[in-house]
Amino acid sequence: MARVLRSASWLIIGYGGSQALRLAANLVLTRILFPEAFGLMALVSVVTVGLNLFSDVGLGPSIAQNKRGDDPDFLDTAWTIQVMRGVLLFGLAWAVAGPVATFYGEPELKQYLPIAAVALLVSGVNPTRIETAHRHLLVGRLTLLDLASQVIGIGFMVWFATATGSVLSLVFGGVVQAVAKLLLTHYCLPGPRNQFRWEKAAAYEIAHFGKWIFLSTGLAFLISQGDRAILGRFLTLEVLGLYNIGFFLGSFPSMLGHAVTQKIMIPIYRDRPAHEDQASRRKQRLLRAAMTCGIVGLLLVMAAVGPWLIDVLYDDRYHLSGPIVTLIACALVPQAIIMTYDSAALAAGDSRSFFLLSLVKATSQTLCIILGVQSFGLIGAMAGLGLSMIFTYPALVWLSVKHRVWDPIHDMMAAVISSATVSLLLWYHWEQISALSQM
Repeated sequence: MARVLRSASWLIIGYGGSQALRLAANLVLTRILFPEAFGLMALVSVVTVGLNLFSDVGLGPSIAQNKRGDDPDFLDTAWTIQVMRGVLLFGLAWAVAGPVATFYGEPELKQYLPIAAVALLVSGVNPTRIETAHRHLLVGRLTLLDLASQVIGIGFMVWFATATGSVLSLVFGGVVQAVAKLLLTHYCLPGPRNQFRWEKAAAYEIAHFGKWIFLSTGLAFLISQGDRAILGRFLTLEVLGLYNIGFFLGSFPSMLGHAVTQKIMIPIYRDRPAHEDQASRRKQRLLRAAMTCGIVGLLLVMAAVGPWLIDVLYDDRYHLSGPIVTLIACALVPQAIIMTYDSAALAAGDSRSFFLLSLVKATSQTLCIILGVQSFGLIGAMAGLGLSMIFTYPALVWLSVKHRVWDPIHDMMAAVISSATVSLLLWYHWEQISALSQM
């Protein structure tokens, strides 16, 4: 439990520090660049993140849950697969740049996407010592190295934007950050160095576990980036840029929760299954309740202060991002209540059930967002984001019961309290929210 708390603390520090750095960079760059630049970069991110997710074979979870997760032969085989994947992603980005630019009607994407894809190529060479640190909940030094690489990337981004005023500053900044992370983790993170190796047994284990992860992370693209991919077809670049800024602030608590739960819940479920003894079940219930209170509480605070925060931090061009913060934070509350369950399947090596849950989640969210934006515009899309998690809940209950981690009392109490608070916040900010209907 001490390792869990220590690791969670570092993850919170790391993610909080990372988002603070992003916010600081955002505040500087919004005064140098224009809203359309952030809309264009959102489309670049949709494609690069999409390529990354659609090709993910679950190397991180494989190392975290596999009994051979510390075996050098297993790690080197995983690293070899990762390098091959990075090269493949780089080539795919070049291949899709033209069709994507045509689909969104933005010719600049044909130039920006191949440059941004260099970060995918570089990340493919990252050492497996990163995943080993997460496997053993020893992430202190890794967190500091991540923050240092982000500082380097942001510093370059701001300098280049000041010098040129070009959207290319945002694209090059991601590449510089990826190179900095590679160098820092390679030279400053302890552990054996990776080398090219292909052990058939290790490759088979990774492929067997990762085949469902591969499909699941393809669906994760729809879950994490689907809103921007869809809205990019319905909104102008300016409005998409405003949405991207509002989403960044409104989703911060939820993204923090994911960063923590994805890294600590697999080791917890793996090493201390709740069904083995009552003490483990009680500790997991307490941990789940504490995480829900923290994440949902932060979302509700963000929903309450979102419009004020935007007005304080940004100039008048970004005023309408304020009610977007409120709506996004409220929409993500249902997701925050249930985010601790799905790691139980991965901890047990049940990637198939994880895929089925992801399929339901991605389908529900995509359909709700499309129907919402077609019927009620931007407000409808954000409402659809929240409603989709309610439709996903039965599938999550199925997975949770299967792995004996479901806590219905927790879910019911959190839903009742948060629903009342969300209703009050929407009523309080309704005048500002109504202004979005004109977009």
